[in-house]
Amino acid sequence: MSFNLNQDKCYIMGILNVTPDSFFDGGKYLTLDKTMFRVDKMIAEGADIIDIGGESSRPGSLRISAQEELDRVFPVVSKIRENFDIPLSIDSMKSDVISELLPFKINIVNDISSLSDPKLIDIITCSDTYICLMHMSEDPSTMQDNPNYNDVTQDVLSYLDKKSKHCIKCGVDPKKIIIDPGFGFGKTLDHNYEILRGLEKFTELNLNILVGISRKSMIGNLLDKPLDKRLYGSISAAVISVMKYTKIVRTHDVRETKIAVDMINSFI
Repeated sequence: MSFNLNQDKCYIMGILNVTPDSFFDGGKYLTLDKTMFRVDKMIAEGADIIDIGGESSRPGSLRISAQEELDRVFPVVSKIRENFDIPLSIDSMKSDVISELLPFKINIVNDISSLSDPKLIDIITCSDTYICLMHMSEDPSTMQDNPNYNDVTQDVLSYLDKKSKHCIKCGVDPKKIIIDPGFGFGKTLDHNYEILRGLEKFTELNLNILVGISRKSMIGNLLDKPLDKRLYGSISAAVISVMKYTKIVRTHDVRETKIAVDMINSFI
């Protein structure tokens, strides 16, 4: 399906992790029946995009093979496309995974490693998909060991600027690039709060800003709440992000986040 981001709209991206070990919903959607029930529910609640991940990227997680990731994701994407025409995002770092899924009309490649796989840029260039470039220090297994920056906001901006220019040089349409500052990926809690405070600065680089803060430790630690008690903090963080010009909000809580975003859109 054809898909283009409308600059007058903020999009709700519903998270679908088909993994046994993701930090919030790992193991919840390991059968097709449960997965399809979840997809149907998110669409009914107002999701604009479904983001499907087959490999956990929580701090300390280890990498899996492309085949194992495909074994988890391929049947899900196939089944969704049999039943729904909603835009799909694939949360993957692997060219082998993306190339196998492209025939299912993938709309966004959500690459947390910003093209660490050199073959992926050729796939993006030759397709009509968006590429989401995220900032991450090191990789998930080591990213929280000792994150250090001179100026975290400026350092992240510089990184994403470099990655964006690389994509453009390789032939990617600048309008097809999305940027994500990578909350929780190789950053201390204070780093995360500093980026959120200055999030509007990222519009200097790109208006297609994606933010994924949902249920993360930067909320739990600030409010002293466990994972299952972070809903209202997540919604508040999403509201702050949208008021600072975020274009896509990636969330576990579609219905509640959409209500909050719709309220903002009615007044700005």
